[in-house]
Amino acid sequence: MEEVELFLDEAKDQMNKAIQHLTTVLAKIRAGKATPSMLDSIKVEYYGTMTPLNQVSSVTTPDAHTIFIKPWEKNLIQEIERSIINSDLGFNPQNDGEQVIINVPALTEERRIELVKQVKHEGENAKISIRNDRHDVLHQIKSLKDEGVSEDDIKSGEDLVQKITDDHTHKVDELVNHKEEEIMKV
Repeated sequence: MEEVELFLDEAKDQMNKAIQHLTTVLAKIRAGKATPSMLDSIKVEYYGTMTPLNQVSSVTTPDAHTIFIKPWEKNLIQEIERSIINSDLGFNPQNDGEQVIINVPALTEERRIELVKQVKHEGENAKISIRNDRHDVLHQIKSLKDEGVSEDDIKSGEDLVQKITDDHTHKVDELVNHKEEEIMKV
């Protein structure tokens, strides 16, 4: 049974990584109000190196529709603007000579529906990853039969894998539903 438990722990770790990845992806999908995490994917060229925006500036949200980016070096303002314009976020940054300002427009109903579809797609990707992890560990557990592990241990291991899979799938559903509610709230 010890071998089975090792495989179960490995499966849990892999499934937890799928949940963490989903959480990260969902945090980047905006739900109507401005948050600094919306810019987490932005990288700026800083002395020849692509550097995350939050490592060369402070990013704040004074209200629900505005993001302020105050670079630590003023010569980065144009580079920050260029990086934001070239991203797929669809923002139109402006600067006042001291900082970059992004006005985040309110979401239209059509855009909200698109975002919900994107959230569901990401949730389905996480479920696929979890099911693939389940498939891999079931294969590993079944291969233990050749090493003399009892059929009862193998069967209980398979049942535990299914329970772990169901728990993680349920967690994905919770995350997706929460994000959908957040997006659709006007």
